[in-house]
Amino acid sequence: MTFLLESLAACALFTLFVFLMSRDPVKTIFNYPPAIIERCKSLGLVDDSNRPGGPAFYAKKIVALIIFGVLLGLLVKYVNGCTTFWCGALTAYALWCVVDWFDAFVLDCLWFCHDKHFVIKGTEDMVKDYHDYWFHIKGSLIGMVLAIPAALIAGLIVIL
Repeated sequence: MTFLLESLAACALFTLFVFLMSRDPVKTIFNYPPAIIERCKSLGLVDDSNRPGGPAFYAKKIVALIIFGVLLGLLVKYVNGCTTFWCGALTAYALWCVVDWFDAFVLDCLWFCHDKHFVIKGTEDMVKDYHDYWFHIKGSLIGMVLAIPAALIAGLIVIL
């Protein structure tokens, strides 16, 4: 029951975060399928100066991954009662995957792909690209791989 409540709370918080970020879709353009990004570039809405990448970008990602691992570790230790490395790591990984799949299937494939709110002016004709479900599924699979180091950190936090 605890895991279910945590999952619901985590998905709700993530949905709120996505909703707040989506008020200006152009600011999150680099989360869109590549063809839409290219169209936005040709329209002059974005340029490569804010494209993710480079040492500073990846350093921030690594720090965020460590912070998530620590937070997940504290959560599964004190809320779920995990006392072993594997309980902590596997529970943290499972929680991450619940949110990851919720993001991919509910927020991306159902909401993003079908809500006109996310359609950027000048890309209205790109329905096929907005309905590119595989793009979101691939992102979810990458998210599952990224969860592994965070889950291992969570497992370490549990045994400390």
